[in-house]
Amino acid sequence: MTDQNDFRTGRHVVYAMHAHLVFITTYRHPVFTTSHLDRTEQIMRDVCDDFETQLVEFNGADNHVHLLVHFPPKVTLSKLVNSLKGVSSRLLRKEFEDLRVAYWKGARLWSGSYFAGSVGGAPLATMRQYIEQQTRPPR
Repeated sequence: MTDQNDFRTGRHVVYAMHAHLVFITTYRHPVFTTSHLDRTEQIMRDVCDDFETQLVEFNGADNHVHLLVHFPPKVTLSKLVNSLKGVSSRLLRKEFEDLRVAYWKGARLWSGSYFAGSVGGAPLATMRQYIEQQTRPPR
């Protein structure tokens, strides 16, 4: 189950929602260095701050990055992903010449696809059993 410290509150909600995101470079080109990844992390932290989300963990390799994001229910995950990929692509290609010329016409850094998985909480089987065992009121 989720650690008590992971619960956040809003005006009418208590939540603990985490997502594991993975973005890959176009055609899985191995273009990232440590300096690219350091800057990518900073850009993505800034975007998360703008969305009132928290980038809990970040790491990457030469052709992909992993993010663990804690987000509130008011945030649409697909919009967050769109901003993370769009802003980072634009700024990284602007700041690093080698990333700008690494792709055909320098049009985009990231592949159009991504992975998003929910993280934390009880396993689905446990949740299903808990819901099934709730007693209904009499008719």
